[in-house]
Amino acid sequence: MNQLPVTFFWPELLWLLLLVPLLVLAYWWLLQRKKKNAVRYASLSIVREAMQGGLHWRRHVPPVLFLLALVAMLLAAARPFAVLTLPSTQQTIMLAMDVSLSMRATDVEPNRFVAAQEAAKAFLAELPRNVKVGIVAFAGTASVVQPPTLSREDLVAAIDKFQMQRATAIGSAIVVSLAEIFPGEGLDLNAMINPRDRPRGFAIDQQPPPERVPHVPVPPGSYSSAAIILLTDGQRTTGVDTLEAAQLAADRGVRVYTVGVGTPDGETIAFEGWTMRVRLDEESLKQVATRTQGEYFYAGSADSLKGVYQNLGTRLTSEKRETEVSGLLALLAALLSLAAAGLSLLWFNRIA
Repeated sequence: MNQLPVTFFWPELLWLLLLVPLLVLAYWWLLQRKKKNAVRYASLSIVREAMQGGLHWRRHVPPVLFLLALVAMLLAAARPFAVLTLPSTQQTIMLAMDVSLSMRATDVEPNRFVAAQEAAKAFLAELPRNVKVGIVAFAGTASVVQPPTLSREDLVAAIDKFQMQRATAIGSAIVVSLAEIFPGEGLDLNAMINPRDRPRGFAIDQQPPPERVPHVPVPPGSYSSAAIILLTDGQRTTGVDTLEAAQLAADRGVRVYTVGVGTPDGETIAFEGWTMRVRLDEESLKQVATRTQGEYFYAGSADSLKGVYQNLGTRLTSEKRETEVSGLLALLAALLSLAAAGLSLLWFNRIA
C-alpha cells in the first residue's frame, strides 16, 4: 500500500470540515433572504442593485476568501505532516578512498586512480562551503590523511598526495572514518585487528584506566550529522571484516554510501614484474550500504563516476523528511482572512 503524501497527527479534527458545506448553504440562504427583503422593503434603486446578475461578483469574493481561510485553519488544527525536500543537517562527510595498486587498472580512463581523484575534486567543489569533509586513504591499512575541514584547498592537496600501496582494507577504512566522527568512543583499529595486543593490566603505581561504557546501538541511518562515502575497486584482502565494520556504523546510525569503481569481471594488471587479477566485490558493497541505510552506486567509467558524486552531493545536502506543515497552513489562513477583510473595506467600506 502506498503511503499517503500527507498524514495528520489529529485526523479526528478533519470531521469539522463537514461544517464548510453547511456554511455555504447558510450563505446561499442569506443571499436569497436578502433578495426577498430588498424586493419587499427597499427603494427601486436598491432593488435594481440587488437583482443585477443575482449579486455583483465582488460581493462574493470576501466570503469565499474567508471560507478558504476557515478550511486552512481546520486543516492546520489537525496538524498535517508532509514529506518535503529540505536542506540537510549534514555537518561532516568522511571520504574514504581506495589507493590500492589495483586502482592502476585502465578500464576507467585514464585509470581508476586518476578518475577517482578528479571526481572527488569535482565533488568537493560543488559541496556547500559549510560542510566539513575529512579524507581517509586505505590500501593495506587505513589512515586519516586530512581531518574534517572546511578548507577545500587542503582537501584537494591531500587527494593529490595519495600514494598507492598493496592490499585492500575496506573494513578498516570504515572503522577509521567512524573514529574520526566519534573521537571520544575509543574506536581502536589496531585493537580490532590484533585483539591479543590489547593491554591486559597496568603498573601498580598507575591509576587503572576508566571503565569504558558500552555503546548503546541506535537505529541504522538515524545519525544525521555525518556520513561516509566509501570508494573502492576491489575485494577486501586484509584488515577488519567489512561487514563487521558496517555493523559498527549501523549501530551508530551513520550511513555508508558505497561506490564501486571498475568492472565486476575484473582486469589483470602488471606491476614490477608480477601480475594480479582485480575484481569488484559488488555484493559486499551492497551489503554495507543496505546494513547502514546508505546506498550503493556503480561507476564503470570516468563520466559515470562523476555522475555518482554529483548524485551523492545532492543527496547529502538535501533530504526528504516528514515535516509538520500546520504553520504554513496557519499562515495561509491569516493571509486569506486579511485579504477578505481588506477587500471588504475597499469595496464596501465595511467588514462583512
